[in-house]
Amino acid sequence: MRLKGERVLMTGGAGGIGSLIAASLIKAGAILTVVDRAESLPFDARLIRGDLSTPEGLEAVAATVAAEPWDIIVNLAGIQHFGPFGSQSAPNMLATYMVNLIAPARLIQAVLPGMKDRGHGRIVNVGSVFGSINFAHFVTYSSSKSGLHGLSQGLRRELAGSGVRVIYVAPRAVDTPLNSQLVRDFAEQTKMHMDEPKHVARRIVQAITRCEREVFLGFPESFFVRVNALAPSIVDGALAANDKRAAKLFPV
Repeated sequence: MRLKGERVLMTGGAGGIGSLIAASLIKAGAILTVVDRAESLPFDARLIRGDLSTPEGLEAVAATVAAEPWDIIVNLAGIQHFGPFGSQSAPNMLATYMVNLIAPARLIQAVLPGMKDRGHGRIVNVGSVFGSINFAHFVTYSSSKSGLHGLSQGLRRELAGSGVRVIYVAPRAVDTPLNSQLVRDFAEQTKMHMDEPKHVARRIVQAITRCEREVFLGFPESFFVRVNALAPSIVDGALAANDKRAAKLFPV
């Protein structure tokens, strides 16, 4: 499907992957608006400044976007916490669920009536392989992305026949500056592969233009997604050694 002239709303667009996606969308002729906390954007697009990590900030953004027509929404913004679940601060935990799950759901609510009225729209939720293979020490990140996957599936079924498509893209680990040194240490110890941002951004844009229902990036991770859905105990065993290595990064 074409992107030229399509009015696109993207959250988290000022970051590394977001900027790459934005460049592709703009090049394809999309009319892009970005929701972000950044003061400015490194590319030519409209910016709606807003904080999706608080109910007040989210409602302010939702009210703004609800007043306008949109053809595509890309829920890209995300927060990651790596560490023991019990040591994550309450504010950080709440912000993780707000940005990763509540904000996408609320913003979809804001744009959906217009899409349904026009019989046309694409809802793009960028999740994670971690949302289907729920990793130890990424508990809130994994569970929030798991919720985003469920939101996408449920919406797809509810909107069948409406002309509004729901697209879910799940990258595996991505090599970005947002990864803490602890995450990099974990990746090195466990031989976890990190994809280049350019590859991930390109694949997300392809999923948007092709209206792909679900895309899981990377092998063997995409294979383990299917195994985990059918026999999670097998994945428990496969990940046990890596879980022990990760625990050693957080001495009691």
